[in-house]
Amino acid sequence: MTRFLFSLTVLFTFSVTAQQLKSPSEFLGYELGSEFTRHHEVVDYYEYLANEAPDRVKLTVYGQTNERRPLLLVYVSSAQNMANLESIRQEHLKSTQGSGSNSKAIVWLSYNVHGNESVSTEASMKTIYELLTAKSAYLENTVVIMDPCINPDGRDRYSNWYNQYKNTPNQVDPNSKEHHEGWWNGRSNHYMFDLNRDWAWLTQVESQQRIKVYNEWLPHVHVDFHEQGVDNPYYFAPAAEPYHEVITDFQRNFQTILGRNHAKYFDANGWFYFTKEVFDLFYPSYGDTYPTYNGAIGMTYEQGGSGRAGLGIITRIGDTLTLKDRIAHHFTTGLSTVEVSSQNAEKLNTEFQKFYQNQNFKYKSYVLNGNKDKIDALKALLDKHKIAYGHPSNSSVKGFNYNTGSNGSMSTSANSLVVSTNQTKGTLVKVLFEPNAKLSDSLTYDITAWSLPYAYGLDAIASTALVNATPASQAQDAVVSSSVGKPNDQAYAYLFDWNSMKDARFLAELLTRGIRVRKADHPFTMEGKSYDRGTLIVTKGDNEHQSDFYASLMDVASKHKVDFTPAHTGFVDSGKDFGSGYVTMISKPKVAILSGGPTSTLRFGEIWHFFEQQLHYPLTVIDDSYAATVDLDEYHILILPGGRYNDHFNGKQLKRLRDWVRKGGKLIAMGGAIDAIDGEDGFGIAKKEVEGDSTENRPSPHKNMERERIKTAITGAIFKTKVDNTHPLAYGYGNDYFTLKLGNAGYNYLKNGNAVYIDRSTKPFSGFAGSIAQESIGESLVYGVENFGRGQVVYMVDNPLFRGFWENGKLFFANALFMVD
Repeated sequence: MTRFLFSLTVLFTFSVTAQQLKSPSEFLGYELGSEFTRHHEVVDYYEYLANEAPDRVKLTVYGQTNERRPLLLVYVSSAQNMANLESIRQEHLKSTQGSGSNSKAIVWLSYNVHGNESVSTEASMKTIYELLTAKSAYLENTVVIMDPCINPDGRDRYSNWYNQYKNTPNQVDPNSKEHHEGWWNGRSNHYMFDLNRDWAWLTQVESQQRIKVYNEWLPHVHVDFHEQGVDNPYYFAPAAEPYHEVITDFQRNFQTILGRNHAKYFDANGWFYFTKEVFDLFYPSYGDTYPTYNGAIGMTYEQGGSGRAGLGIITRIGDTLTLKDRIAHHFTTGLSTVEVSSQNAEKLNTEFQKFYQNQNFKYKSYVLNGNKDKIDALKALLDKHKIAYGHPSNSSVKGFNYNTGSNGSMSTSANSLVVSTNQTKGTLVKVLFEPNAKLSDSLTYDITAWSLPYAYGLDAIASTALVNATPASQAQDAVVSSSVGKPNDQAYAYLFDWNSMKDARFLAELLTRGIRVRKADHPFTMEGKSYDRGTLIVTKGDNEHQSDFYASLMDVASKHKVDFTPAHTGFVDSGKDFGSGYVTMISKPKVAILSGGPTSTLRFGEIWHFFEQQLHYPLTVIDDSYAATVDLDEYHILILPGGRYNDHFNGKQLKRLRDWVRKGGKLIAMGGAIDAIDGEDGFGIAKKEVEGDSTENRPSPHKNMERERIKTAITGAIFKTKVDNTHPLAYGYGNDYFTLKLGNAGYNYLKNGNAVYIDRSTKPFSGFAGSIAQESIGESLVYGVENFGRGQVVYMVDNPLFRGFWENGKLFFANALFMVD
């Protein structure tokens, strides 16, 4: 009798609590789906739930955005689980070490990574309310972690824009303004980066802060909620091929289990959906793949709608798709995911532990040599992912040589780095470091190559043996030259290397502080030490106007941790003396960039972020809407980001650009912008003409159309290029450079100034490139400079700033700013 009364009491208490909780509609004061909820209102609702049900809801702020909006995580589970939340987490993480006795399913639901895919944040509020009320049974053995909005800046940009332009009531006609965002749309974050491509590279503050918490949990299941085109039905797992080879059979099969459960609910409602198409599991920096490579069942769910849909829109077949419809679909798959995870908690725990035990990869160790600054930059990324590394005990290693594409050997030193797959994050190491990821299908959704040794410009060996290494925590990470850091305020000059982004940041700050800097355009030797082209020379004589010159110089050097050598004379042993015309002053350029109109938001954002968050150098943004009224003579450099320019520059505009360059301006044209300034009325670059493929006119079945098309495509592949490092655009580089090529655009060599180029060898070192596409890039320019009057045009066919992660390309951009004169 007592136990019966106790059960009734518990049931009554739950019933009262559930009745007391306000639904999202009740709390917000409008029916969910009839308005777009601004981020602060979303925060208010989650704070309300945490205050009203503190035993079952925990709200944490894990960071903030560039625009100072809070980033939230919400933990929801049964009262008993919440009281033991930290114990559950710790026991779960023991599974990665082959132990632990966790019995709970850990499910992480991520919403609104793309700001104008706005429905999922709305759905998150309905989902948590349902979990706390009607579906609370799912939480008895499940901890649900919810990120209501990964991208608050983008979402508020979209919702504010929509509220500003929508009709009252809303207009479902797709031609109405409310269905056509402008150039600066809501998809991306503040710096116009796609946060769904940043999970592995961690270039953005949102990603950097989120990954810290993600690595503290490593959930069993992770869902990334998205939207796609208005006319598309819903997409859910299982994913399309290619699947990366490291993905386990269980991970593949469980996607199918989840998909069938979703289908059960969609079938009952007569909703349309599709699976196993378009969205693959290969590129490692997505919200589905990155969790997958960390042991989760990682999935993307895609609802039709996106920024065009608004509160409602008429589709191509005449139906009306409403925000309420979109909420219902994401709500359904979200609950279905928790349901299936709860039903399979024991299996999820067992297989998660197996994932971390069964790591028998071909390559056991990756050994890297190279510039210390680049090694340090890579280590910083590895630290964020909690990937362990060390320094080799061996003097040499054998294995696959990244530079040659064949087996070979490499000498090692105390500065060499060893990253092994024999560690907790071994699967992720394999995916990020492997020389050439295995493609099960060449039809992919994103780039097909990303190997970190290429991206960071490091010599590397992939060894099938486990290389002995001293953990970094027990080794000396820096070998400091004896000539570095000696106090000497009476030196004639101070010499600094030029071969990394750290050096570029150092130079940028010197220039912004008014310290005058020269560069060596020829190599030289002094006191038995050799100095390469690009060496920075800061002389006392050039800076007599600086009363605190030495203190300021040392302050900047210390801040950036750069090595330097005092020089007691300007008389060199070989090469050019410091007073030579070949030792030129680096100007402090005033830089402008074109935005809006023809430029890609992503390509613009990469440059904007580079200046403000990586180089820390001022940049003026000039929008296309008023660019014609701006006096270009106020600027030394104008950057044209990649984009679709078409016929944007008419004869008058091109003449204006030509006249400005001729008078001494420097134009940096990237990607698609190059086509807009070539030709008779433009500059001297010309697109390659390639003879047609002998098979292109042969009849082909309609079903093969996509596969025929990819013959002309390069889906993010890595190519080895030749470098003329005597050219200022290539200072700091060796004779070779591995470029990430994102398309088949090929341009003829320039008459002079071919700093980086592809020769006749066009087979990619890593990734996929179609046969016809390879023909189009043979003997073509990658980076070059055309002298035009007193100015220059810098051509960047490939994008060295792509997604901010191709670290080894960034110095080319710095060279274009500071070294090319």
